[in-house]
Amino acid sequence: MTIPPRERIYPLLLLVCALTSILVVVLVGLFVFLEGYPVLERTGFLAFLFGRDWLPREEVFGILPMVAGTLVVTSGSLLLGVPLALATAVFLAEFAPPGPAFWTRRAIELLAGIPSVVYGLFGMTVIVPLVRYAAVNWFGPWLAPEMKTGYGIVAASLVLAIMILPTIINISEDALRAVPREYAEGSFALGATHWQTIVHCLIPAARSGIIAGVILGMGRAVGETMAILMVAGNAPALPRSVFSPVRTLSGNIGLEMGYASGSHAQALFATGIILFLVIMLLNSLALLFTGRRAKTI
Repeated sequence: MTIPPRERIYPLLLLVCALTSILVVVLVGLFVFLEGYPVLERTGFLAFLFGRDWLPREEVFGILPMVAGTLVVTSGSLLLGVPLALATAVFLAEFAPPGPAFWTRRAIELLAGIPSVVYGLFGMTVIVPLVRYAAVNWFGPWLAPEMKTGYGIVAASLVLAIMILPTIINISEDALRAVPREYAEGSFALGATHWQTIVHCLIPAARSGIIAGVILGMGRAVGETMAILMVAGNAPALPRSVFSPVRTLSGNIGLEMGYASGSHAQALFATGIILFLVIMLLNSLALLFTGRRAKTI
C-alpha cells in the first residue's frame, strides 16, 4: 500500500514538536545554571545551601531559611490536603452517584483553573484573619509579636492545601478506577464489606498511582509563588513555630528579582537551580511510581 506524502509529514511534524519541548526544557535549565553558577562557585554549594544568613547588600547568600520555609509549608499543605484529597477520590470512585460525581468533578476542575493570585487574595482576606484571631486569642502569651500577624506557615499551608487538591484528587481517582474490578469482586467473595474492600484491597492496589499524585501535588506546592508571597510573611529567617512568617525558595526569587543586579541576581538564579533540581527530583519520583502502576495493572 502506498502511503500518501501528507501521511509521512505528520509524524515528522509531531517529532519536531516533541524535540522542541525537550529543547526548551534544556535551554531553560542551561540558562538558569549558567546565570547562577558563579555565585555557587564563589560561595560553595554547601555553604550556599546551608548558610543561615541572606544579606544581599553584604553579598552574603545562604538559603537555609528559604529551604526550611519551603519544607515546612509544603509539609503542612500535604498534611492538610492529602487526607481530604484521598477521601474525595474514594468518594468519587466508589460511592458518588452520577449526578453528584459530575458536579463534584466540575467543581474540582474549576478549582484547578483559578489563578493563584485569587487564592492569595482569598488567603489574605479570609484565612489570614482567622489565623491571626487564633494566634492572638488562643496562643497570644506564648508568641512573639511577629507571629501574631496571621501571615506565616499556617496560612500558607492552608492556601497550598487547597491549591494541590485538584492534582491529587484527579490522579488518585484515576488510579482507583484503574484497579481491575476482579480485585473487588474477589474481596466481596471472601465476605469483606465495601469499606473493607476499599481500605485493604483497592487503596493498596492503587498505591503507586496515589503516591504519584501526592508527589505531583508536592511539586505544585514547592513551585507556587504568587499565592505564597501574599500569605507567608516573607521573612528570611528560620521558623520557630507554626505561626512564624517564612519565605520559600520560589517566593525569594519572585520577591527580589525585580530590583536585583550583579551578585544578588546571580544568587537568585542559584536559588532557581536548587528549585529546578527539587522539581526534577519530584517529577522523576512521580514518573517512577506511575511506571510501577502501569506495570502492576
